[in-house]
Amino acid sequence: MKNHLKKYLIKTVLLLGMISIQSCTKNFVELNTNPDAVATSTPQFIFTKAQYDGTANMANLLLGTMQYTTSFNDVAGFGSKYIQSQSNASSGTFTSAYPNEINEIGEVIKAVTGDANRINMLAEARIWRVYCFSRLTDLYGDIPYSQAGQGYNSNVYSPVYDAQKDIYANMLAELDAAATSLDASKTTFGASDLIYGGNTVQWKKFAYSLMLRLGMRMTKVDIAAAQNWVTKAIAGGVITADADIAKVAYVGSGQNININPLALNLLNSDYIKADGVSNTEGGKYQDVFINYLKANKDPRLATISVVYTTGRADTTSANQKGMPATLSTKPSNFVTFSEPRQNTLLLSSSPRLVFTAAESHFLLAEAALRGWYNGATASVSYQNGISAAMRQWAIIAGANGTISTNQINAYINTHQLVTTGTFAQQMAQIYTQFWVGIFPDAQEVFATYRRTGYPALVPNNYVGNATGGQIFRRFIYPVSEQNLNSVSYKAAVARQGADDFLTRMWWDKP
Repeated sequence: MKNHLKKYLIKTVLLLGMISIQSCTKNFVELNTNPDAVATSTPQFIFTKAQYDGTANMANLLLGTMQYTTSFNDVAGFGSKYIQSQSNASSGTFTSAYPNEINEIGEVIKAVTGDANRINMLAEARIWRVYCFSRLTDLYGDIPYSQAGQGYNSNVYSPVYDAQKDIYANMLAELDAAATSLDASKTTFGASDLIYGGNTVQWKKFAYSLMLRLGMRMTKVDIAAAQNWVTKAIAGGVITADADIAKVAYVGSGQNININPLALNLLNSDYIKADGVSNTEGGKYQDVFINYLKANKDPRLATISVVYTTGRADTTSANQKGMPATLSTKPSNFVTFSEPRQNTLLLSSSPRLVFTAAESHFLLAEAALRGWYNGATASVSYQNGISAAMRQWAIIAGANGTISTNQINAYINTHQLVTTGTFAQQMAQIYTQFWVGIFPDAQEVFATYRRTGYPALVPNNYVGNATGGQIFRRFIYPVSEQNLNSVSYKAAVARQGADDFLTRMWWDKP
C-alpha cells in the first residue's frame, strides 16, 4: 500500500511540475520583454547624451596642476601637490570616457552610417568623436581607439591601444573628411545638437578649429605635418567670432546633467555655502594665479574672484589673495583667501565653453610667428586673443561677467606683444596670456603648457609627491586595465614607456 501511495505521489508531483513548466513558458517572450526598450537606437537622443558626457568629463584636478587652485587637503589637493598616495585619481577621466561618450558617439555613428540623407549627422558625430578622443589621448598618450566601444557590436572586450601618432593621423583625416562632407541642404540633429543646433557652417568651423589645435600639437615632433594641417585648418575657416564659440548650455536646475559640470563639481566640493570658511575640501584659488592677475591689473580678477569679509563677498581686486599650495593643514587665516565667484565661475546655468575664439586667435598668433599665417600679424592675433578671452566672460555670466571695452583696451595697451623679442620670448607672452585667457579649461592649458613650456610655472615640490617635484607630463592608466586588458596594456607600456606621470607621450618630446 505504501509503495502504491508513494508511486502515486511521485506521478502527481511530476504532473504538477509539467503543468507548472507549461504555464511558466506560456507567453515567456512577452512576459520577459521590456516594454520600454526599443529595437533600434534614436541617434538624436544618444548624440545629445554624448555631448553632455563629453563636455562633463573634465580633468578638474588640472586646475591645481596649472596653478589656478589648491587645497590644504592632500586628497583634494592632488592636482597641485602630486601626492603619491592619490595617484590613481588621474585615471578617472579614462574610466568615465569609454562607457559614456566614447560608447555613445560610436552608437550614433553606427546608426547613421550609410544613409545619404544623414550625412550631416554622421559628419557632426565624427567631429565630436575626434573631440572626445583628442581629450583622452592628450592626457594618457596611447589609448584604445580603433577598437574602442566595440564590446557590444563586435565582442571586442580587450581593445588594443593605438599609438598616439596613429591616433592623431586618423583624427586629423576624420576632421578633414567630416568638414568637407557637411551639406547645408541635408538633415541635421537640429535641437538635439546642444552646441550649434545643427548649423553646418558652425560645425565646419569647429572641425577646422580642432584641426588647428591638433596641428599645432605636433610642432615638437613633426613640424612639416604641423604646418600642413595648420594651414589647411586656417584655409578652411576657424572660430574667430564670439557667435561661433562651441559651447553647451545648461538650465541650471533639476538633475545634475542640467547643471554646468564644472560649477557642479566646485560647488559640491567646496563652495556651496559661500562663506569662505566651510569649504569641505579646503579649496581656494592658488597664489600663483591671483598674484599674476593682481600684478598685471587684470580686470578679470574682480569677475572671477571673491574674498569673504565678515560673511560678505568682496570682489575688490586689492583684497584678493591666493593660498599657497604648500599647506598641509587648514590655516587660521583661511577665510582671507580668494575663491571662485558664485555668479560667474560657479553659475549653475552658465554654458561650458568647448572651443573659444580666444584659443583660435592665440594659435593664429603662433602661426603668424612661424610664418604659416598672413591674415593678421602675430601682434594683432595676440591682441584679438586677449580681447576675445575677456569678452567671453559675458557669454559665461551675462552682466556679472561683462568687462567693458575701455577696460579691455587699457589692458591690451599695457600688454603689447614685444615683436622685437626672440621667438621664445614672444611665445612666452602668447601662452602666458593663453593660460589666463583659456581658464577654466585647465585640460587644454595643460596640453599647451607641455608643448610650449609656457607659462613658466614653478613645480610644487611637496612632501610625498609622486614626481620628484616635477609637473607631470601625463596621467596614468586605471589599475583595472592592468587586470582586465593586460595584454594590450603591456604592449602600450612597452611602446610608449613606463606608466607613470613623467613619461612623455608622442607629441610631447623635449
